[in-house]
Amino acid sequence: MRPDTPADHTTEAERLLRTAAQYPEDHEPLLLQAAAHLELAGDRPRATTLYDELLAASPDDPHLVKALKAANLWEYGHEAEARAIIEGVVAAEPQDARAWEVVAETLESHDELERAEEVFTRAATLLLPAGPDEPVPYATQSLLASRHRVRRMLALPHDEGDAQADRLHQGEVALDELHDPKRLWALGSSDPGELKAEIARLRSELGTYRTALSRPFPVAVLHWPAEELAELLAAYPELESEYPTHEAHLTDIEASLRELAAAGTPNLGIVTATVPSYEAFAASESTSPSHPDLLPQYATTLAARARATPWPPPRGASCWCGSGRGYGGCHGV
Repeated sequence: MRPDTPADHTTEAERLLRTAAQYPEDHEPLLLQAAAHLELAGDRPRATTLYDELLAASPDDPHLVKALKAANLWEYGHEAEARAIIEGVVAAEPQDARAWEVVAETLESHDELERAEEVFTRAATLLLPAGPDEPVPYATQSLLASRHRVRRMLALPHDEGDAQADRLHQGEVALDELHDPKRLWALGSSDPGELKAEIARLRSELGTYRTALSRPFPVAVLHWPAEELAELLAAYPELESEYPTHEAHLTDIEASLRELAAAGTPNLGIVTATVPSYEAFAASESTSPSHPDLLPQYATTLAARARATPWPPPRGASCWCGSGRGYGGCHGV
């Protein structure tokens, strides 16, 4: 049953906190979900305490946690502290589109439209792929659509970023219509034609949101570092047909992701495997780790636990394979 009341959200937050205590390897995503439910329950001070707990534990994505903390603080009267955190996140120029979007949407929700547009534009400049044919990660597509909305509200002329958002948009109703400020007036109209058109737009938005919710984590490919793969094959030689060599494994990862991207699959990622984690997953599934069919299930589970690294890496970032070289000069060639 989906939580609908403050009490329901508090109950769900408590369940998530108990789960986090049982599974410390999933501590970060579970606490983020618990904090979100506490915010919905109206217990914003306690949500802030969870964000502070996460930051003290050196989270995988500190900029996202800080952005969420700032959004929460502003909602219960700590505007000055929230602004300081926001400016710190912006100055850090994170490579995660989600942190940028939370920051910009926080500014937008408090009528700081000009500053929100500046933040969205800075993020797009940093995160968009360099080449015109490179796929745009799902989170960056969402950021572009949000930037389009803010610029529409400011009545700014379309630029290349807006045009790209239009090209990437999958809904039946164009972004210009969805983001038209005059739509608010249409909701109070007595004209059946206007109301019918507005219902069509709202259905389009709902379809887009449902699509996003149905893909909360990336389509992920499993990556075994060299030491882990050697340990895996020593313990389970039945998997040697899946991984003839480590070099071939790395080549297969890049080829698989490029094939998925060429087929139009958005939101791609890579999850790094370890033998202990894989064995624990196999035990939870009452299956032997030597079964090849378990590998994609393990990858999907890691992605669902927010363990995926977006692919392709951001411009100028190191290659996903761990070589230390830039992606463009390694597997991105």
